[in-house]
Amino acid sequence: MTALTAPYVLEYPYSRSTGPVIGRFLTGLRERRVSGVRNGRGEVVVPPLEYDPETGAELGAHDDDWVELSGHGTVSTWTWVKSPRPEHPLDRPFAWALIRLDGADTGMLHAVDCGSPDRIATGDRVRVRWAAEPTGSIKDIACFVAEDTPPDELPALPAFDEPVSRIVTPTHLEFTVSAAAPLARFLHGITERRMVAEECPSCAKVFVPPRGSCPTCAVPTENPRDLGDTGTVTTFCIINFPFPGQVLTPPYATASILLDGADLPIFHLVGGVDAAEVRMGMRVRAEWREQLEPTMESIKYFVPTGEPDVPFDAIKDHL
Repeated sequence: MTALTAPYVLEYPYSRSTGPVIGRFLTGLRERRVSGVRNGRGEVVVPPLEYDPETGAELGAHDDDWVELSGHGTVSTWTWVKSPRPEHPLDRPFAWALIRLDGADTGMLHAVDCGSPDRIATGDRVRVRWAAEPTGSIKDIACFVAEDTPPDELPALPAFDEPVSRIVTPTHLEFTVSAAAPLARFLHGITERRMVAEECPSCAKVFVPPRGSCPTCAVPTENPRDLGDTGTVTTFCIINFPFPGQVLTPPYATASILLDGADLPIFHLVGGVDAAEVRMGMRVRAEWREQLEPTMESIKYFVPTGEPDVPFDAIKDHL
């Protein structure tokens, strides 16, 4: 049996409010200013924190707590990035460095654009290079450069109506998923329009996709068997609103579908019917695509069979 691997990307924009301290810091960056806050011990913290991690005391609540910094500093430590990734701040090799800005007592992590690992060292003096078009995020510092780099020519700052109070942070994680033998058997079965399940020898529950072991009894599952492609909707959700990265046009329905002979449902789309008609107990069958691959996308969606609905009591233990 051929081993199956596939890339998996988890990506979404995470929107959050900044609060007054981080919001003030980001508003300053948008105006090409770097500021920090002073804690109860007289130390200047940059980027600022809302609370002192040692004492729990609130920071940045008063104007006197804030300190404006020059944007110049010293490299404390660094590491070289030979092959930048698409989400990195620079599209060429650069250094991630911990930089202690003049007047600060903590380090600030950011990129240093220096061209070569031979041109950066602990103790080097650097300065901020500002982004040409500020947005109110940490990216308003495009990077740091050597302190003696000639001044940058920047356009005038636009007028901003409101301070920064909300930011959108893109989250991006990449995995390579390797299917273990039970899941690989299931996925190979999909290419033949078969739903391959396994049974627990202790409790006799049937799992699809097979997991290799029973989550209840903690014993290896065995007795592979083919289930049909018909089942029953146990629970469902109707998606009415758009969201970033959405492939389908709302409204549409997703459902937990208990295949005939299985003890745990699978999750898939319900199609071929108005989303408002999807209900618990509805009988459905798989609508297969013409091109079959070892992925659940080989099933376009599940469509109603026209059979009478299954009573709730028959599915209540499988929700």
